[in-house]
Order: sequence, then C-alpha cells, then structure tokens
Amino acid sequence: MACDVSRPERKGICVAGNIVADVVKNIDAYPGVGMLSNIKSVSLAVGGCVPNVGIDLKTLDPGLPVMGLGRVGDDDYGRFILSQLVKSGMDVKGIMVSPSSLTSFSDVMSLPGGERTFFHARGANAEFEPSQIDLGSLDCRLLHIGYILLLDRFDAPDPEYGTVMARFLKDVQARGIRTSVDIVSDTSGKYAQTVLPALKYCDYFIANELECCQVWGLDPRGENGTLDIHTLRDAMERTLGQGVARKVIVHAPEAGLCLSRDGGFTLCPSLDIPEDMIKGSVGAGDAFCAGALTAIYREMDDMGMLEIASAAAACSLLSVSAVGGMMDFEAVYRFMRAFPRKKLTGTT
Repeated sequence: MACDVSRPERKGICVAGNIVADVVKNIDAYPGVGMLSNIKSVSLAVGGCVPNVGIDLKTLDPGLPVMGLGRVGDDDYGRFILSQLVKSGMDVKGIMVSPSSLTSFSDVMSLPGGERTFFHARGANAEFEPSQIDLGSLDCRLLHIGYILLLDRFDAPDPEYGTVMARFLKDVQARGIRTSVDIVSDTSGKYAQTVLPALKYCDYFIANELECCQVWGLDPRGENGTLDIHTLRDAMERTLGQGVARKVIVHAPEAGLCLSRDGGFTLCPSLDIPEDMIKGSVGAGDAFCAGALTAIYREMDDMGMLEIASAAAACSLLSVSAVGGMMDFEAVYRFMRAFPRKKLTGTT
C-alpha cells in the first residue's frame, strides 16, 4: 500500500544509490592496442544518481531537505564528492566511507567530435546494501534510488521478494515513505529477473525510453528512428501492470511521458533548444528525474510535472557537466517559457 506523501510530519527527499567520480579526459584520438594517444585536458566532476539528482534537487529548491544515502571510498575522489554534496546543502550523514574499497569512478575518454568511451570501476557502490541504512531514522516523504542493475548487493536475489531491492523498497513503504526507482541500460539480459520484482514496491518508476522498453524486449523507435509512441505506451502499460503504485514516467530526447494508475496518459514534447546552446547531455536524464521529483513533491499535475521536468533536462544541456546547467525552480520556469516545444512529427 502506497503511503500519503502529504503527511506533515515528513519532509524532504532521500536520494540513494550510485555515487561516482567522473574523470573526463579529452584525447586527440582513440589509440589501437599498444599505441599512444595524447590527453589534452582532464576534468573531475560528480556523477551517479546521488550526486546528480541530489544536487539538482537542491539547486531547484534550496529550501528542500535532501539527504544522500550511499558509499564512497576513503580517497581523494570520495572526499571531492562529499565536499560537492555538502557545498550544495545536502545532508551527507547517510553516506558511509568504506575502509576497503575505492570510490566508484569512470574514466571518460572524450574525442574532439564528442564521441565518448567509458572505463568504469564499481568500487564502493558494490558494497552498498540495505543493512547500512537506518530506516527508522529516515524522516523523508519520498525516497528515490538508482540505479537498478548497477547496485550489486541490491540486485542480488532474495528468496521471498525476488531481489534485495524489492525487499528494501517494501520495507521503505512500510515506514510510510513513497518510493521512486531509476534503472540503467543493460545488455546482460537480466532486466526481467532484476527489474520486475522491484516494480511491485515502487510508487514511481522513472526511466528513459530505451530502458522502459528493454524490460519488455520492445524497440521504442520505428525504422526511421522516430519515437514510436504506441510501442512506448505499451511498454509503460506493461510496467504499470507489474504493480507500480502511482506513475510510470519516461523521458526521451523528443518528449516526456507519464502513465498514471488512474489510466491517464500524458505526453509533453521537449523544449526545442538551439544547437549552438547545447554543451553536453551527460546529466540530462538525472536532471529530468530531479525536475519530476520536485513536481511530485509539490503535488503538481502530470502535465505540469512533465513540463518542468523536461525544462530541467533542457537546462542541463547548457553545461558540459552533469549538474552545472541547473537553475532554481522559478528560473527553470522562466527558461521554459522562452523556448518553443518540439514538433513530434512522424510519431505513431
């Protein structure tokens, strides 16, 4: 049974899950085996669900209590991430320091044309598990966790609930806290066994169009590459049918979509931002998620939620970093009014 998010004694949002340091290295060419490439510049930024969504939430609404839950290593990357979270105003008491594992990081090799190759170390994220979270101390209205398929101990099998994640979400709901989940794209074929058990115990499922369809072996795009709304809605209905209590929310470059438990289906085209304003898209999905969570927390209707979430994602495009383009809620709203929406031609 989903809880009442409006309970006055609960405040804020907890963001749990992956915490990553992104080390972006701009190179002149991708080398073959045994060959050399020149690194032109190196930059360090936060990444993963907790830093990206959490910092975006605090930027959108500085007065919103936001708590992070996760695990980092006792190293420079971990200290850097924690400093950025504290600087944003997040509560980091729920982020533990591992004595044995390094902070999860990704070496991002970026070519001049924008193509990127990722080398990822799972690090302390692989140690993060429900036993490290004191559910009794959580005073939030909503807990968002990501990403299913990248949290080893949460993705592990559970004999009663299917996965440890499903049991954890059930326990969170039992505390009177609504739950929200995000997943990652995966080619291992483990979508059904890892994702589906968790759906029964989440209030909100937030994913991109590929992730939502991949659960069901569907393709969200037609032969010409355009978004297939009919297929995507089919995937959303199947997802809702697995037990999602309130809403299935999907974001794509062209649009945001929401299917609610009452059967309401809402489609909102993305903002049409000039190409010369776009600096990067690395944090757009998490920015959309933060916008959606902010709207849910404020009890906005589905169209209002999709409008502000898509505008938050568009703001993210203005920066090369995952969180550098975000603005406060009122500024995002003004930004939204400054640009037209995309025309969804060719969708079916």
